[in-house]
Amino acid sequence: MPSLVFPALLISVGADGPAKIPLSMLVIFLSAKLMAELAERLSQPGIIGEILAGVLVGPSMLGWLAPNELLSALSDLGAMFLLFRVGLEVKSSELMKVGGTATLVAFSGVVVPFMMGSAILLGWGAKVNEAIFVGASMVATSVGITASVLSAKGLLHVVSSKIILAAAVIDDVMGLLVLAVVSSVTHGKVDLLQLFLTALAATAFTVVLAKWGTHAMNHVVPHVDRTWRVAESRFVMAMGLLFALSLLAVYTGVAAIVGAFLAGLALGESTGERERDLAQGVSELLVPFFLAGIGLHVNLSAFSRLSTAMLALVILAAAVVSKFIGCGLGALGLGKADAIRVGVGMVPRGEVGMVVAQLGLAYGILSQSSYGVVVFMSVATTVVAPPLIKIAYKTLLKVGAPAFEEGVFRIE
Repeated sequence: MPSLVFPALLISVGADGPAKIPLSMLVIFLSAKLMAELAERLSQPGIIGEILAGVLVGPSMLGWLAPNELLSALSDLGAMFLLFRVGLEVKSSELMKVGGTATLVAFSGVVVPFMMGSAILLGWGAKVNEAIFVGASMVATSVGITASVLSAKGLLHVVSSKIILAAAVIDDVMGLLVLAVVSSVTHGKVDLLQLFLTALAATAFTVVLAKWGTHAMNHVVPHVDRTWRVAESRFVMAMGLLFALSLLAVYTGVAAIVGAFLAGLALGESTGERERDLAQGVSELLVPFFLAGIGLHVNLSAFSRLSTAMLALVILAAAVVSKFIGCGLGALGLGKADAIRVGVGMVPRGEVGMVVAQLGLAYGILSQSSYGVVVFMSVATTVVAPPLIKIAYKTLLKVGAPAFEEGVFRIE
């Protein structure tokens, strides 16, 4: 027990002083990496350990740290660099090839969870506004979790992985529209023109960058090489593009991580190994804050009532099943195996569901118990997804990367 009390006292002493930043970073980073090591030794994906590290040091268990502005900022940066790095590994032309299937996957993966979540809350006796907000929280996929697992296993170039990535981006745009509609309805007015303009801006931003971003960067990067004198000029330009497109994404209404992913996608064919190594290094530093940050938001005290705990389990089951069925049906044309992989890969909600929950709580629509249920669902789907992904891709992992790489292009 003294070993547990000492870190808590140390953190409380430095909570508001100059030690705040290094203490917070030490606790999160070290605990995340130690838990990741433990998870890997138990033959589980390391990101499970990093998420559980947040639960362990957070308010629900040891109480060493609680979500705060600093950790939220580091978490956001971690998510951006994770998606940027994933974008670097994927060719935009390959994503465009699966665009039709990805759109179908995203659409069915939005409708089924929304309807199922809303119906469960209504059946539980919740008010209509509360029910549709919970339904909205189950809509969008947290692509960072699935992308992290697929990247670690070298599976980003498999056809099902490309569909997951493309569908998650489309899913984010659709989730934005669902949230906008739900927010408008719960406030008693729907501005159709504003919704149309938001949808148009978000769609145009995503399609234009996905389709022509790579071509543009193929012309810009050589020019930077010739004219810029600053050290690591390519990396400097890449970081500028990352932050600029993340900012534009927010202004168009979608998540910053979509802009970060599109920045990586645009640079994928013109970036060298040096820039990739630098981006990898920054990611290794910041991504643990994103993953542990998810776990920090868990509040187990919200489940002290049996009815709330039961609802949380029902919503969790619905969140997994609805994405698996909805997205799997959308990908059924690829065959049963790939449909299962797509369905499983779209399961995690992560930070996306928590953002919706926070909005619902701020609007006074979600009760504290419903808020706790949504946060639990967001974290739990994030934790259960990596083992399911590992099982779904088991046969491809046995075959080996070169063999199934050829199979990808035959399927397409």
